[in-house]
Amino acid sequence: MMTRPLYDLYDTQEAIGKQWSEHPSPEQRQLLALARDALLFVYATGQPYRFGDFHKGLESVAHPPPGTFEQPRNEFASLEEGLNSTRAFLTKLRDEANSAKEKEVLQVILDILRFISSTGQHGAFSEYLEHLAADAPPYAIASFDTKEAAEAWLKRQPIPPDSANVLIADTYHYVIHDERTGKIRLPRIRDLEYYLAELKQEEPPVATASFATREEAEAWLKAQPKPARRAWVSISGEFYLAVYHPNINHRALYPLSMAEGYEVESDEPQEPGDS
Repeated sequence: MMTRPLYDLYDTQEAIGKQWSEHPSPEQRQLLALARDALLFVYATGQPYRFGDFHKGLESVAHPPPGTFEQPRNEFASLEEGLNSTRAFLTKLRDEANSAKEKEVLQVILDILRFISSTGQHGAFSEYLEHLAADAPPYAIASFDTKEAAEAWLKRQPIPPDSANVLIADTYHYVIHDERTGKIRLPRIRDLEYYLAELKQEEPPVATASFATREEAEAWLKAQPKPARRAWVSISGEFYLAVYHPNINHRALYPLSMAEGYEVESDEPQEPGDS
């Protein structure tokens, strides 16, 4: 039976934020940032239910100490080393926590790190970290031409994803899976519009290439063996963001005009780990 984790993303991120304030050293914050990104990864890839089942399976057994996992392939050895160091640090914080709730939430975070390692998701997590580092457009786990195709794909999944984005005709939709009823909803979301508005403010567009027609731009983007995750281009004098989603091998052109009417809030509190 599919079960959700004990705490949602807000609870675990709040715990990371508290530790961020209490441990200001660069080394400690680097470990906390990796834990934060691991939490985001599980949700961005639609795995709350899968993690919930994994977590439930650990409840009746003693938690193994950090590092007792099958070693990943050599190219991900450094990532596993970082995960091990983060687990060791959070284990210490858990043991020193004053409240039972804080201990439980820190244990959930530890189990999320263990989940990534023991399910062999080093490659996917490494790619997600690159996505964050590039300040790429919102993460998506799949792309479809129609909503019907998306719904059919979701129904075929042994554990349908939840809390993740998919692209339908190059528009963002959010996957909501109700485990009680089995129903799946795909509401349209505007994360891309807000992303474009913020990017325009922080990185005023300068075209890396110019085209007379969209067809020419699409042919250019398709011909790139490994495009940048994002790049400004000009089509008939209008700016577009050329986007490459390497995890799903999808390329898209988003007009900057999509951002019109979407205000970017300023002076927001800084997220833990941002600098």
